[in-house]
This record gives sequence, C-alpha cells and structure tokens, in this order.
Amino acid sequence: MDIFLRNIDPIAVKKIDETAKKKSISRQEFLKSAVEKIAYEKEITEREIRLEMIIAKNIQAMEKMTDRVEQLENVLADLMEE
Repeated sequence: MDIFLRNIDPIAVKKIDETAKKKSISRQEFLKSAVEKIAYEKEITEREIRLEMIIAKNIQAMEKMTDRVEQLENVLADLMEE
C-alpha cells in the first residue's frame, strides 16, 4: 500500500535524508521503517512488558531454588556431623 505526503517542511525532509544516509538506506526505506514502527509500537511495548514480567518471575523462582538448595546443604551437613 502506498502513502503520499504533501507540504512537508523542507528542513524536516533534509534531516530525514541525513539520517537515512547515515544508516546507508534510502529515504523510502527509512520512512517505511518509521511508519511501521509507529504502527506496531503498542504491540511491541506490550510484549516487552510481558517479557519483563516473565523475567522477574524467573528471578524470583531462581532465588527460591537457591534458598532451598542452601537449606538442603545445611540439612546434609547436619546429618553428616551426626
């Protein structure tokens, strides 16, 4: 699908061209990427939030496992002393 824009500030276009050139891509590629990023921004943000929650839960689970392992080590040490 095509999108056509008119009356864009020439300074803005120049800055877009400079940024695209630095990335070694065309203005078309740069703008296409920017528009698609805007379109999917909400979904990406929601995915990042879900991922952060999963990571936090995994960290909590690992901390609990570490505590349990330490408890088992202490029990084993006590049993070996007896």
